[in-house]
Amino acid sequence: MRAGSTAAAAASASPFTGVCMKTSGGWRRGSSRAPREEPPAPRAPSRVLRLGPSLPAPGPDCLTNNSRIVGLLAQLEKINTESTESDTARYVTSKILHLAQSQEKTRREMTAKGSTGMEVLLSTLENTKDLQTTLNILSILVELVSAGGGRRSSFLVAKGGSQILLQLLMNASKESPPNEELMVQIHSILAKIGPKDKKFGVKARINGVLNITLNLVKQNLQNHHLVLPCLQLLRVYSANSVNSVSLGKNGVVELMFKIIGPFSKKNSGLMKVALDTLAALLKSKTNARRAVDRGYVQVLLTIYVDWHRHDNRHRNMLIRKGILQSLKSVTNIKLGRKAFIDANGMKILYNTSQECLAVRTLDPLVNTSSLIMRKCFPKNRLPLPTIKSSFHFQLPVIPVTGPVAQLYSLPPEVDDVVDESDDNDDIDLEAENEIENEDDLDQNFKNDDIETDINKLKPQPEPGRTIEELKMYEHLFPELADDFQDFDLISKEPKPFVFEGKVRRPIVVPTAGEEPSGNSGNLRKGVLMQENVSPKGDEDKKTTLMDLTEEDIKDNDNTLQQQLGDQNRTISSIHGLNNDIVKALDRITLQALPSQTSPGFTAGMKKDYSLPLTVLTCTKACPHVTTCGNVLFEGRTVQLGKLCCTAVETEDDEDTESNSSVEQASVEMPDGPTLHDSDLYVDIVKKTKSVPEYSEVAYPDYFGHIPPPFKEPILERPYGVQRTKIAQDIERLIHQSDIIDRVVYDLDNPNCAIPEEGDILKFNSKFESGNLRKVIQIRKNEYDLILNSDINSNHYHQWFYFEVSGMRLGVAYRFNIINCEKSNSQFNYGMQPLMYSVQEALNARPWWIRVGTDICYYKNHFSRSSVAAGGQKGKSYYTITFTVSFPHKDDVCYFAYHYPYTYSTLQMHLQKLESAHNPQQIYFRKDVLCETLSGNSCPLVTITAMPESNYYEHICQFRNRPYVFLSARVHPGETNASWVMKGTLEYLMSNNPTAQSLRESYIFKIVPMLNPDGVINGNHRCSLSGEDLNRQWQSPNPDLHPTIYHAKGLLQYLAAVKRLPLVYCDYHGHSRKKNVFMYGCSIKETVWHTSDNATSCDIVEDMGYRTLPKILSHIAPAFCMSSCSFVVEKSKESTARVVVWREIGVQRSYTMESTLCGCDQGKYKGLQIGTRELEEMGAKFCIGLLRLKRMTSPLEYNMPSNLLEFENDLIESSCKVTSPTTYVLDEDEPRFLEEVDYSAESNDELDIELAEISGDYEPSVQEEVLSDSELSKTYLP
Repeated sequence: MRAGSTAAAAASASPFTGVCMKTSGGWRRGSSRAPREEPPAPRAPSRVLRLGPSLPAPGPDCLTNNSRIVGLLAQLEKINTESTESDTARYVTSKILHLAQSQEKTRREMTAKGSTGMEVLLSTLENTKDLQTTLNILSILVELVSAGGGRRSSFLVAKGGSQILLQLLMNASKESPPNEELMVQIHSILAKIGPKDKKFGVKARINGVLNITLNLVKQNLQNHHLVLPCLQLLRVYSANSVNSVSLGKNGVVELMFKIIGPFSKKNSGLMKVALDTLAALLKSKTNARRAVDRGYVQVLLTIYVDWHRHDNRHRNMLIRKGILQSLKSVTNIKLGRKAFIDANGMKILYNTSQECLAVRTLDPLVNTSSLIMRKCFPKNRLPLPTIKSSFHFQLPVIPVTGPVAQLYSLPPEVDDVVDESDDNDDIDLEAENEIENEDDLDQNFKNDDIETDINKLKPQPEPGRTIEELKMYEHLFPELADDFQDFDLISKEPKPFVFEGKVRRPIVVPTAGEEPSGNSGNLRKGVLMQENVSPKGDEDKKTTLMDLTEEDIKDNDNTLQQQLGDQNRTISSIHGLNNDIVKALDRITLQALPSQTSPGFTAGMKKDYSLPLTVLTCTKACPHVTTCGNVLFEGRTVQLGKLCCTAVETEDDEDTESNSSVEQASVEMPDGPTLHDSDLYVDIVKKTKSVPEYSEVAYPDYFGHIPPPFKEPILERPYGVQRTKIAQDIERLIHQSDIIDRVVYDLDNPNCAIPEEGDILKFNSKFESGNLRKVIQIRKNEYDLILNSDINSNHYHQWFYFEVSGMRLGVAYRFNIINCEKSNSQFNYGMQPLMYSVQEALNARPWWIRVGTDICYYKNHFSRSSVAAGGQKGKSYYTITFTVSFPHKDDVCYFAYHYPYTYSTLQMHLQKLESAHNPQQIYFRKDVLCETLSGNSCPLVTITAMPESNYYEHICQFRNRPYVFLSARVHPGETNASWVMKGTLEYLMSNNPTAQSLRESYIFKIVPMLNPDGVINGNHRCSLSGEDLNRQWQSPNPDLHPTIYHAKGLLQYLAAVKRLPLVYCDYHGHSRKKNVFMYGCSIKETVWHTSDNATSCDIVEDMGYRTLPKILSHIAPAFCMSSCSFVVEKSKESTARVVVWREIGVQRSYTMESTLCGCDQGKYKGLQIGTRELEEMGAKFCIGLLRLKRMTSPLEYNMPSNLLEFENDLIESSCKVTSPTTYVLDEDEPRFLEEVDYSAESNDELDIELAEISGDYEPSVQEEVLSDSELSKTYLP
């Protein structure tokens, strides 16, 4: 029977006989007059009574019921206004209760929008003095909120129900003794509506009812019928911190421990509510300390073990979880954690949780136990002498303020690894005062980081530097002044593209007397290939830009069909290579040795420049050849890391008859020249300046990378993998004797001995872009890895790139990178690290592949000092953990966060593009924008089409092409940006007709690597200045941020000469989101995201900034429009995107973000992204620019109207802006179900169009579910 039905039945049977009425002196008995058959007919009500607006029309039953409830409520309202006798009110309320109990329609109509039924009931409740009427109304309210969920409770709160009921509780408590049924009803209804009232805690305290409820429990401990709703209401009171402290002072914590106890089959419901109440109370640090002082932590553990042992059928899991929740609350303070450890809590919860693993329904207990144990795990310091980088670079200028200044001001004796106390939560607990508006914190999210000042949002182009200062960049724009009179240019058909550079050849090491590779000096005069060391202008310029008369020439932009289809080129391998070549690759010096040959080389060996990629295999052992360091190149040797220590395995046992077995490998390659040249790479590395003066070349960079011919699905995460890893971490504390704790690699200790044992892995990171600081062997096959900080910084640990050797077959090795800082990662959502096997490369598979199983990313027990956490104490590092089984014994393998792309690789690619292009067709120029802090050159590339002839009209058309300015790799760890840029550069330099049309439409100014020093030295985010260069665009320092200073100078120069770029785009990588997307700048959309939506309607803005992203969403499979955002945030005011938009005045100023993980929409849905897809994105970006040209040109066809439907897109987009830490999530680590809003809904129409256009391979359902962990690869046809 429903709550209150007994009272209702009694009232219905005899509404006037023997009931109590409330008078000034208390409750009194009513008259014993017999009830009448029907109440007197009501007169017209004093006001119109309204029920919900959606009352159903029609049938007789419906009409009868509606008429009945309307009539009853009208009578009740009349009673309120005319003070009619109470027996009528009793009767009417009993009838309403009967209807509410029996008909959902009645309940729904009374709480519908516009209904006054709730107001009538509350008014009656407030005014009546009759006990039975009060009980009836309370029962009605219970019926209404019980069946309607949260909405009806909120409706009751909105009508003022909380205050009326609290006042009723206060009045009822004055009776001695109070009426039990009345107290039960009031507490029941308040417990239901309290959580829906954000001010409920304050109201309860002001009305003075906290102790009323508490005393009721104290005085009626054996009366479970009354205690249960009282405990429920105490739990609601305790959600307010001030109430919780107040109740604690009055003994509520001790009271709860009188109710909870060891295992019992009786009163389990009461026990559950008491535990929930206790958990809420212990969230107050004052109450938690009180519990610790009274030894209740030990009591809770004892009770938990008792319930765990006796609850064999797991029927009381909620009680067991309640005990754990109380432990979780009390261990929020340091004293609680210490008491937990002292009570052997770690071992108790570890053992009980392991016993629960077999029963899936007990997972909540396992997960909560895991959280408690992790929280109580004693904080450890990172085993480092300092968290500053192992490498030091002295800055030419020390910043006055900021983190770098603080770093330099730290006294040397300060321990910056860990604070004296790792907790900031044991403050003066008695000072816990409530902020009266604290309950408003969960109101609709308002992002304070969004710029709302319209004046600040409006672009305000500022030259920043004088025209005279900007003239230093004039020599970097010869295309604006060159008249090409020295060229024999006539309009003719483009010459066929001929690749004059070297193709792949046998991988051999340079020897004495050979010409260095990659130098091509036969370039046409006038294409201007010389490199300038510094941005100082040429004094003898023949023509200045101001001398040029501009004319509007019709752009003869042909509507050529895009032809960016994937064309395959097969690289074959050859036979008959001597095994001595393989031997020679083992630890040999990569330097030109005059008049001598490196050990292991066969005398007279010649390079064959006509050979394609050679596959080297061998059945003989490769002797270990020591490093040759007798001749130095610029003060250091440059060497390859050691090759396989035993043998290069044969790929097929059937081919062992010959000395060298070679397997033909068919690999997809993009159309165009082969940009990788191993010898040229080594030549460039020798000239590259690194802080550690690296003397080795990593094999992946030497061999090169080609995309594997199979798809790599996003990894499906095994159930419970994270808690398993955490349990293994906890075992370190419980079973300390099992931990080896041996340092096997240490950059801080040059004397660290390399392990000689055969079963211990060897590590190395001393090569360009490498990052690994220290390795500690934890268990036989488990290693903790520590990353190096960015130079002149004490944090930014995320990028890794290191070498591993000495592995055995059939062994699962676990790697834990233990000092990551971001609070979440795509490693939690299917991303895998990358591995490159030298053995596989020698077997014709020179590619990085996604590897690893049991991958997760979680907060660990290593403490971050306040120095490293921006002044915050008590923060922890995070662990990336993954398990790998190597494919070959004693291989040399490399691991990386993402596909490496070094500075030397960029220089190699640029040289190859320069030497291979057709100078009559392509205007290509490579300059040096500036030198970096360590003396490396920052390349600046100019690409466009040569003029058709040196006639005035053609020269004028050449000069008047709009500029597109591109940049990339300001953050070294975002290597995917370089791969996208590689795709852009290769496409722009290709002989594709569409590319030619694109070159004829624009002049491209490209800075492909804004942070060369950071890339070279293995930084994740900063340059050698220790600062994020993408936060320096507002006021770059020429001494500390030269690349940003001069890149901005180029843009300022273009603005000064009225040649503003049509598009600026900065390529980036994103570690938190999937797909590729853009950030742009819009005043209207920024204001729209604030609460002042009306203001946004008044703003008139050119919507052209949305055109390019819209185009890309239609032509690029990896691009996702719904993830794009055009909001300007205060924390991003100094980024390239915002500064170029606001100060330079480029409307189409973008950041293009590429995922590190993969895609969740489009053709690549469910796949991890690879270099093929990234390079494709770079090419598609170019095609998008060509379409943008055609759409924005007044002489071309009009833009489709649906391309810029701004308002609809704004509503459809689920993109959320979070700042000031836009990319940092506050969660420790979410459940595997992806809680992060990645804002990437797939567009079915888009997918259909892409499939029709591209004709690319589409995976079957079976192929999409294949897991890399099963090593099952699906090969493309």
